[in-house]
Amino acid sequence: MRAMVDHYETLQLSPSADGETVERVYRLLAKRYHPDNPQSGDAHRFAAVRHAYEVLTDPDTRAAYDATYEDERHREWRDFRSVQVEDGREEDRRLFRAVLSALYVARRRQPDGGGMAPFHLERLLATPTEHLEFPLWYLKQRGYVEVLPTGLLAITVEGIDEFWNGDLAPAADRLLAEGTRQVDPDSDGDPSMDTPQPDIEARDAADVDLSREASDAA
Repeated sequence: MRAMVDHYETLQLSPSADGETVERVYRLLAKRYHPDNPQSGDAHRFAAVRHAYEVLTDPDTRAAYDATYEDERHREWRDFRSVQVEDGREEDRRLFRAVLSALYVARRRQPDGGGMAPFHLERLLATPTEHLEFPLWYLKQRGYVEVLPTGLLAITVEGIDEFWNGDLAPAADRLLAEGTRQVDPDSDGDPSMDTPQPDIEARDAADVDLSREASDAA
């Protein structure tokens, strides 16, 4: 069964983005990925951006998509939310691994500046702010996580090394582990266009704040 396409991720937007924001960011990304752009043209990404724009700018189509989108998000994360760990140290380690896993996916998708807004991380992990304060403090102090100039949280080189080789490396029964590849429906079967996905996909990992750049392009 083909996984649901995340149009918000494609346009690098929050699901709460209004129509004007969708329009601005679409124009920015369409210009960037248009096949006629010699520097950054990408026909596959352009087609995905165009399709996402068409879905999200039609009120009826977007309403139907949003209903399915929320159902899919709840389904994917119900196992994560249902995990109950009584040992506080084990709970911390679980959150350390989950945070690094989500930020790793964001950085892998966009090595130069790939990160995640704090509130998106909270929503992604279904974990309230106060429960993430200590894990984020610890990971920042250890140098595994940094705050980018854009305000996004991002994994560092040290964080990637720790994620794969250190004490926080995912175990065989890890909650967020890299598993099968999800085929991009716009990739026409080309594996080079596929994105490695965790068992529980970090959907918001590429939800980058483009508001400043989009405003300049408006």
